[in-house]
Amino acid sequence: MQGLNFIAIDFETATGKRASICEAGICVVRDGQIAETRSWLVRPQGNYYSYWNMQIHGIHPTDTADAPEFPEVWAEICGYLKHSPVLVAHNAAFDIGCIRHSLELYGLEKPDTAYYCSLRAARKLYDFGCNSLDYLCNQFEIPYGQHHRAGDDAEMCARLFLREIKDAARRGLDGMDFCNGTL
Repeated sequence: MQGLNFIAIDFETATGKRASICEAGICVVRDGQIAETRSWLVRPQGNYYSYWNMQIHGIHPTDTADAPEFPEVWAEICGYLKHSPVLVAHNAAFDIGCIRHSLELYGLEKPDTAYYCSLRAARKLYDFGCNSLDYLCNQFEIPYGQHHRAGDDAEMCARLFLREIKDAARRGLDGMDFCNGTL
């Protein structure tokens, strides 16, 4: 799919607050192919964690004690956005909320970036009783690593969204406006 470029993104949080990012992951798609997957541990402000969140993703304060804070990681992610200013997330309301709240917390400028939600696309395209990322990937035999780790989830999201574009009989992001928004 020549010209189909986007960055799938995923965040894990240390607490129930959206600005408590403790891991960020991206999967870069160039011309409809997975080009690169990366993840960063991120030290949330105060390095505080809730028990429940640690149980979900397995990341602990000791893992992020020496990790960079969000502004440093965001600067690296913005380097990727310069080449492809389109984000995709599964349940974008959560991940885009993490970005918005973190930008506000750290007083950073919000980029002019479009986003798409693979969860909203799945709800429109398929008739499954469950639309969680791991369930959909199992249904479509999309391989994945460790669920609730940001890099692995970002790549799962990228692969799922590529499948959704194909199933929607689209050759690119045009026509996927039923699942998009602006950061």
